[in-house]
Amino acid sequence: MDDAVKVLIVDDQAPFRMAARMVVQLTDGFDVVGEAETGETSVDLAAQLGPDLILMDVNLPGIDGLEATRRILAAAAEPPVVVVLSTYEADEYAPRATDAGAASFIPKAEFDPDRLAEAWATATATSRAS
Repeated sequence: MDDAVKVLIVDDQAPFRMAARMVVQLTDGFDVVGEAETGETSVDLAAQLGPDLILMDVNLPGIDGLEATRRILAAAAEPPVVVVLSTYEADEYAPRATDAGAASFIPKAEFDPDRLAEAWATATATSRAS
């Protein structure tokens, strides 16, 4: 499965990381390569692992997910696709996620294999077109 989309999961809550890992494993063509609990760790792991896709929580200890997204995208020679996941309201956080450079925002309650595949397809179609 070498051509699988490499996914880094970033969330400070272990139960949600476990749930996100299950969603990724149930989505054809995606593979979890790492997990981080803090924004700082996510920046380090993104540089080390070179994921294709990062599932980023907003509320993290230390730097938040939006700042971590900015740092990851600024530092990467080939920036990953970042999808922000949160329990916060989409109306408020979707524009903030986009401003930080994220490809999309998905409420955690709506995160499933279909939404993951759809977010990836949309982000990669957009990046290929630009």
